[in-house]
Amino acid sequence: MSRRKQAGSGDDPIHVEVVRDGRLRTRVHWEWNGNHVRIRAPRRVPQRELDRMVAEIVDEVKRKRAQVRARADADLKRMVRRINRKYFDNEISWHSIRWVSNMRKRLGSCTTGGPTDGDIRISDRIKGWPKWVIEYVVAHELAHRKYPNHSKAFWAYLNRYPQAERARGFIMGLAFQSGEDAEEWL
Repeated sequence: MSRRKQAGSGDDPIHVEVVRDGRLRTRVHWEWNGNHVRIRAPRRVPQRELDRMVAEIVDEVKRKRAQVRARADADLKRMVRRINRKYFDNEISWHSIRWVSNMRKRLGSCTTGGPTDGDIRISDRIKGWPKWVIEYVVAHELAHRKYPNHSKAFWAYLNRYPQAERARGFIMGLAFQSGEDAEEWL
């Protein structure tokens, strides 16, 4: 038996799937992937107890997702929304975007799947770069939400951003100047 419900509010709904599993005896198991939580519970757990556990699990997921959003940067949020609307027809979804200081080689990253699904991180070492290059890095990570690898379809999709080639040239020049491999940056 399985039941689905939606918990959470407005901007960050949590989709919950509860499954009674006859193979489980005493413990409730749950997994979290983005905004979807799948909970497996023994058949013998009373409904009232299960409802309490589900509420606790949802609260924990919401708390962790809120922590990530709290670290997000308002300017990056506006930028990602504008890029998505202007170049990708609002077809891409993400959870959060923020500056990070722990990227040494990469300029950005975007997770697909798992608890951090849709979290975009941009290296703070590019904060002083031209706006159109930062926008390219953000567009690059957004495009990964649709195409997780660097396939031909990915590059064609990313080229909707009109200054993509120019930005790649800028990045390749900086990588060359620093003696690093530009492919690791792109």
